[in-house]
Amino acid sequence: MISIKHKDFLFTPIVEYIIPAEKVAHVQVGNNAEHALLVLTKTGYSSIPVLDAGDRLKGLLSMRTVTDSILGLAHIEYERLPDLKVDEIMRTEIHTLKTTDTFQRGLDYLIDHPFVCVVEEDGTFSGILTRRVILKQFKKYIYNVQY
Repeated sequence: MISIKHKDFLFTPIVEYIIPAEKVAHVQVGNNAEHALLVLTKTGYSSIPVLDAGDRLKGLLSMRTVTDSILGLAHIEYERLPDLKVDEIMRTEIHTLKTTDTFQRGLDYLIDHPFVCVVEEDGTFSGILTRRVILKQFKKYIYNVQY
């Protein structure tokens, strides 16, 4: 059973744990797949958010998504990269968190994902919550709990 003290920790708002949008690598819906592949390669991330001109989250783009889109029957069709738009190949069905969501909800989502995008009520991208940040906070809490 979880004690009241533990519940307080689990119900802490995630807002203070978010990596802010301005520090998160992303691409825009109008960018081409060549640019997206360059961003993914240079950052070393496996997946990045896709934003529109109003900084609203539209989807996620991964290295796998880009490479799958240029796989031909006989070879990889690199020449298609400049013509493919990010919004044609991005994944739009994604889990998101709101800035008001709790540590527990973030923990639930991060079991299956290395990061989750965080948005405001209007869909504006606020940043990401990473598994690493959640685990660090959880570790800090566990080591500081007085039994």
